[in-house]
Amino acid sequence: MLLTLSVLLILYIFCLPAQVFKDPTCMVLNDQSGNLLGARIAADGQWRFPYQAEVPDKFIQAITTFEDRRFYYHPGIDPVGIGRAILQNIRQQKIVSGGSTLTMQVIRLSRKGKPRTLYQKIIEFILATRLELRYSKTEILALYASNAPFGGNVVGLETASWRYYGKKPALLTWSEIATLAVLPNSPALIHPGRNRKALVEKRNRLLKKLQEKGVITSMTWELAKEEGIPDKPLPLPRLTPHLLDRAYQEYFATSKNKRTRIKTTIDINLQSQVNRLVSKRHDVLAGNDIHNLAALVLEVETGKVLAYVGNVTGTGPTDGGQVDVIKAPRSTGSILKPFLYAGLLQEGQIIPSSLISDVPTQMNGYQPKNFYESYDGVVTAKSALIRSLNLPFIQMLQDFGLEKFHFLLKKLGLTTLHQPAKYYGLPLILGGAEGSLWDITNAYVGMARTLNHFNQYDGQYLATDFRPPTYNDADLPKPVYLNQAPILNAASIYYTFEAMQKVERPNAAGNWEQFKSSQKIAWKTGTSIGFRDGWAIGLTPKYAVGIWAGNADGEGRPGLVGIHTAAPLLFDVFDHLPASDWFSPPHDELERISICKNSGYRALEICNAENRSVPATAKQLAACPFHQLLHLDKTAHWQVTSDCYAPKDMLHSSWFVLPPKAAYYYRFRNPTYQVVPPFREDCAPVFGKNKQAMEMIYPKENTKIRVPIDLDGQASRTVFKVAHRNQAATIYWHLDNTYLGNTTTFHQKALHPSAGPHILTLVDEQGNRLEQTFEIVN
Repeated sequence: MLLTLSVLLILYIFCLPAQVFKDPTCMVLNDQSGNLLGARIAADGQWRFPYQAEVPDKFIQAITTFEDRRFYYHPGIDPVGIGRAILQNIRQQKIVSGGSTLTMQVIRLSRKGKPRTLYQKIIEFILATRLELRYSKTEILALYASNAPFGGNVVGLETASWRYYGKKPALLTWSEIATLAVLPNSPALIHPGRNRKALVEKRNRLLKKLQEKGVITSMTWELAKEEGIPDKPLPLPRLTPHLLDRAYQEYFATSKNKRTRIKTTIDINLQSQVNRLVSKRHDVLAGNDIHNLAALVLEVETGKVLAYVGNVTGTGPTDGGQVDVIKAPRSTGSILKPFLYAGLLQEGQIIPSSLISDVPTQMNGYQPKNFYESYDGVVTAKSALIRSLNLPFIQMLQDFGLEKFHFLLKKLGLTTLHQPAKYYGLPLILGGAEGSLWDITNAYVGMARTLNHFNQYDGQYLATDFRPPTYNDADLPKPVYLNQAPILNAASIYYTFEAMQKVERPNAAGNWEQFKSSQKIAWKTGTSIGFRDGWAIGLTPKYAVGIWAGNADGEGRPGLVGIHTAAPLLFDVFDHLPASDWFSPPHDELERISICKNSGYRALEICNAENRSVPATAKQLAACPFHQLLHLDKTAHWQVTSDCYAPKDMLHSSWFVLPPKAAYYYRFRNPTYQVVPPFREDCAPVFGKNKQAMEMIYPKENTKIRVPIDLDGQASRTVFKVAHRNQAATIYWHLDNTYLGNTTTFHQKALHPSAGPHILTLVDEQGNRLEQTFEIVN
């Protein structure tokens, strides 16, 4: 007998499965407050949300009143209820009541397809008592609410609440709760075309019982019974469809520890506003056949994703709306320039006022151009960033080092640079590589976080300043202190953001500084080659916004540039974010040093100098390369030498001297620029001494020129152009040792050389000589 009892006890202990319900569930995304963002249907075609431990008190009151009034007092089976059910069945001469408790119903729901026989009822009795021993009454109610049928393919209270009423269960009224409480008993009643009256009567009977128990007042009862019942099921919210797909791939489809419910960091109110703004902006761009837009909003301090619009929804099936552009690699355009600028500041190679060359350049067959194909000769590094000039940044990338910049981008978190630096070459800074909106926006967030933390943590840097963003609330990291040099220091970041907030804003926002209510925003745009991608990324100390515009299939469109397509949406989004103060200067990393006013480099004794606050790394800044000490005669109109002029009578003058080619372009934008006085005729320097007197503008060394054919069938002429330090000088032109003539002031000639290699030789009246080889290609 003891052995038999022991076996029975063991069987009883292990009769209940470890997991009561094994049905597949939906993939569900909630916002940071528990609101539903979207869901993906379960594998068996049912809308069955994952187990929800919290059950609204209203539903508990309603379901226990309707199904199991002694739920809190029985051990899983209710003898009184069973007796009453037997009497009802005898009177009706058919089964009209099974006497099942809510606990027994949980067991029956978990044992799908079992016949309703006496044998199966006995098994339910045993399993129900075992369920009561393992779970609390609250947990049993949660199991019931998560798995009860609510008509059609709707399973579970939470699912039913969204499908029939479009809100979470906690917000349901008494009438709505009562309607859902009676449905599991007769789920077929929820039908838009029939059973309407029967469902209303059943609901009202439950409401009356609740009123008689004192659960609801008479007024609530009168108002509740006047409410209508739901029609056909509503579609579930689709606020973040691309994020839902991303979460499914990252946490379910390819994960061992599958998660079917993710509490995200999304702010549902902000998400709704950004969705509306994206849709509104898309209506404008669609007229130019620009069909896709993406927007990402990140919180700087935490890295939380507050809004995620992977693409415009509701577009045609061929418009690429299903592509999540936020994580897609796209050509970066100029959006990486601030990273190079900050890197150069950190290395001490420039300060914001340092002059950078801005002249047409050809490098091993590569001939970059500024967007508007205009050139300044030289510009300050800060101005080059503000105006997003291409040629100065090509020069800066050469100075910084291609390999070093490639490595810096990877440290900043760009995960799409799969090729070595040489593969991208100098075009890397102009869009020659691909990046994702996710990575690039987050790189700017890491910079902002670093700058915020510098003063907050007394000059220390955190290892988590540069880290991936997250949309999963459970994945937020904790700060860790860093004991080594930062990726980018606070001073370089601060001056980079100072330049970025000076970029002229689009449309009516261009005069933002005139309004006290306007907030400072550091921002940058980018446009890829072929007008395929328009970028705009901006940030404040609290928030970062990334925008991409274009076509997912890579089709370029005229006018698809970042400033016109993406930037307006960027500022619309910032208008819906709380304003914040500007970044605090990192005083511990700043120093005042003597800087040349004209060149922005370390001042020489002959420079017009001033003390400026600059990054402390500027101690390594090169000395001014543009000032020379000239020796002039008493009239100051001529340069002289000691061979022809008494040194005691010379005027020694500090002169701002640009290379000839740079001076050629610089003069047009700076009328006050003073050209170097020529040498007096009797004081000409030794032949060839002044090697920088002339500089070729076009063509560059070893250029291959393909000459187009005009409408008359004849080959066009090629315009050759040279810059001379002395604009009034006379230059004598020779092609392959054949004299062609001379030029004064405007040094250019339209020539028609034959096909093949040639040598162009230029000689000025001082004997300075310049030779250039080129080739005419048929």
